[in-house]
Amino acid sequence: MHYLARLDALLEQSGAELVAFVPGENMVYFTGLHFHLSERPILALYSREGLAFIIPELEASKLDAAPELDARRFVWTDEDGYHGAFRQAVKALAAQGETWALDGATLRLFEWLALESAGLPRARLRDIGELFLAIRARKQASEIANMQRAVDISEAALRATMDWARPGMSEREIADKLSAEMLARGAQGIAFLLVLSGEKSALPHGNTGDRVWGEDEFLLIDFGALYNGYPADITRTFCYGAPTAQMRALYDAVYAANAAAREQARPGMTCEALDRAARDVIAAAGFGDYFIHRTGHGLGLSVHELPNIVAGSSQILEEGMVFTIEPGVYLPGVGGVRIEDNVVIRADGAQSLTSFPREL
Repeated sequence: MHYLARLDALLEQSGAELVAFVPGENMVYFTGLHFHLSERPILALYSREGLAFIIPELEASKLDAAPELDARRFVWTDEDGYHGAFRQAVKALAAQGETWALDGATLRLFEWLALESAGLPRARLRDIGELFLAIRARKQASEIANMQRAVDISEAALRATMDWARPGMSEREIADKLSAEMLARGAQGIAFLLVLSGEKSALPHGNTGDRVWGEDEFLLIDFGALYNGYPADITRTFCYGAPTAQMRALYDAVYAANAAAREQARPGMTCEALDRAARDVIAAAGFGDYFIHRTGHGLGLSVHELPNIVAGSSQILEEGMVFTIEPGVYLPGVGGVRIEDNVVIRADGAQSLTSFPREL
């Protein structure tokens, strides 16, 4: 993995002389290093002089496992506290440029204040949180391969779970079975898992609980495995028995909206236009007031990242972007339907990474 090339691109596009970020998805993407974000601050600092870390002593040995980063260290101990390391870093690195660019979406206030108290004027700090996400939005082949593997694990687990599941089982029982099936198939974690039945399926982000799934009711499952840090994010809606005409109409509208968006997605299209492709279908079916969220969101090291497939977004879809297409209709007292696929933009359209049957 060419992490230094990624850092060079970030620095160049930032227009700053130094970029800084804390543990999390950005640190994994730009350095390959996994640190826990805690009360002990860790800050990665990159300039033309190379990579440096403000880092607690108990974590510093992790840098030994990544000698290719050739990272300088400003180490602090629990006994002495971190302010001295911040002062050393600012004194050593501040002369390299006038502007330090930070990820304002993840940098915490106490880290910002530590930089200021170390002598870095606020005027020299700039937020480039959106740039971090924009660079991550176009996925490399290895990232797409990891997400495809997460999808394959997830879909196999869902197939096994639904062969087993029956009305009379609780949401929690079904969720536990699905989780176990994903882990048994090689998932390295669970990105998301939500099981909702009956009228609870009308809550887009309800809570899995002890409610028992009944015959002739919707069962909505929103879930995904993690593989090498990358997630799947899939939703399917089931009914065991005979859906009412109203339930069938809800399902047919969402099914058609999902298909329309997958067929129309292509490079050069705006996110707003793709959202409209799904939303117009649901509005035409008479359920427009019950489609109450965006059509989709980006997928990557974060389950939710850019691009946002939503009204008002002029962002252009580009080759390599991976995102969800997940129209939904939620009718209080009746239930909800969501069909969610993971797609990647290719030169000639969109390729679906997901293939689990979409029919009711």
